[in-house]
Amino acid sequence: MKFFIDTANIDQIKEAQDLGILDGVTTNPSLMAKEGITGEENIKNHYIKICEIVDGDVSAEVISTDFEGIVKEGEALAKLHDQIVVKVPMIKEGIKAIKYFSEKGIRTNCTLVFSVGQALLAAKAGATYVSPFIGRLDDISTDGLNLIEEIRLVYDNYMFETQILAASIRHTMHIIDCAKIGADVMTGPLSSIEGLLKHPLTDSGLEKFLADYNKNN
Repeated sequence: MKFFIDTANIDQIKEAQDLGILDGVTTNPSLMAKEGITGEENIKNHYIKICEIVDGDVSAEVISTDFEGIVKEGEALAKLHDQIVVKVPMIKEGIKAIKYFSEKGIRTNCTLVFSVGQALLAAKAGATYVSPFIGRLDDISTDGLNLIEEIRLVYDNYMFETQILAASIRHTMHIIDCAKIGADVMTGPLSSIEGLLKHPLTDSGLEKFLADYNKNN
């Protein structure tokens, strides 16, 4: 399972990279704005800065909703760095653009996916990644993890190469559950990833080991 961090915060990206388990980064206009990154050139430069920190894929999102606009933006983003994956919304024009990008050898991440049908269309169009937003489904009393299971079944049935990128991860158990049901990638906040480190028995065991060592030295 690949671990992506969902942020535009450079310090958090560096911290995740230093941990040694980071495989990539996803971000979006909202996360950019949260870090005070605005303006087309500033956003592009920020994507390049992120690519220089991490070794893996970096999803860069288009904001256009028409085919021509998505293609123009996507091609410009893909030229920024070899690690850039163009993030395209799950809409009719987005699927057309994903097919276009696929034929041009430009990798894509189909975002804002909330159904198996949407995931099926994204895979048929040749998306590199598909991003079901499980946390947002949970927010409206719908089982986001069940969606991951259903997409996994369909993709395995037809051997689609599109990777399931579990997005909108809210907590550490989301990561564990996604790993159990076969998500290819998870993307979430640093806090959720670091939560995997924690267990009270580890803390108490280490405390006892250190106390015993100090008694004898």
